[in-house]
Amino acid sequence: MQRIVVLNPKGGSGKTTIAINLASYLASRGHRPVLMDFDPQGSSLRWAKKRQPSQPPIPVIAAFAKDSRTTRSFQLRVPDDATHVIVDTPAAVEPRQLPDVTRDAHKILVPVLPSDIDIHTCSRCIGDLLLVAKIRREENRIGVIANRVRRNTLMYQALIRFLHTLGIPIVAIIRDSQNYVRAAEQGIGVHEMKSYLARSDVEQWAPLVTWLTGEPDGTLSPRAAAADGTEPVAGGLPEPAAELQAPDGEAGVPVPVAPAGPPQGGADVPAATDEMIAAVAPAV
Repeated sequence: MQRIVVLNPKGGSGKTTIAINLASYLASRGHRPVLMDFDPQGSSLRWAKKRQPSQPPIPVIAAFAKDSRTTRSFQLRVPDDATHVIVDTPAAVEPRQLPDVTRDAHKILVPVLPSDIDIHTCSRCIGDLLLVAKIRREENRIGVIANRVRRNTLMYQALIRFLHTLGIPIVAIIRDSQNYVRAAEQGIGVHEMKSYLARSDVEQWAPLVTWLTGEPDGTLSPRAAAADGTEPVAGGLPEPAAELQAPDGEAGVPVPVAPAGPPQGGADVPAATDEMIAAVAPAV
């Protein structure tokens, strides 16, 4: 059983969207995922309740609820046939809580939005995972998701440059698409939408699935494993390709641009050490 934690202390980064769509993908492939909802808003639980009997069931554990009549371990018990546990964490997780939150996690996904505030929070989060939770880089357990991006923007370029300084793999680049909103309203994921509506969104999950499972899923991307427009480079960190995806509503028409390189000044950006990330966090 694989345990996947979706984590970012900042609210609104898209943790629940990532969690429910990952569960949707796994369920549609015959797996038995379980969502563990620690967010007091209970968004994952509400989403699962909207699913129809004809759709693959996705059990949800309401971990945010407190029940004095049972033990905590009994409340958080996972079905015996579960193949994956996807943990949807709440906002404002404190650094001292990270060792408990990430304990036994096989993979940790950190979604980050293209904004100055989100970049600042992401840098702190990665630093705390490395220094407080004591997660080593070589374990390849932490992956960053650039979420809700519009690639033909300067903020997207700034986000990718920043993520490259972390030395943590960018495991997916997900566009800002209304398909995620429409799918959530129906209790489904983009992988369960009609292919002609969500093809561009579904393809962007190919690199993430490969990183999680170690094997590519050819059904996600008929064009290539790197369907998010990136090319893998040494060290597992993708390099932005020399084209940008069109904004939502204009999918399929790539816009040529210069590839995102290192920050101005000409020098390459080395992989940041744990201490460097912690030091730069307040200044980002």
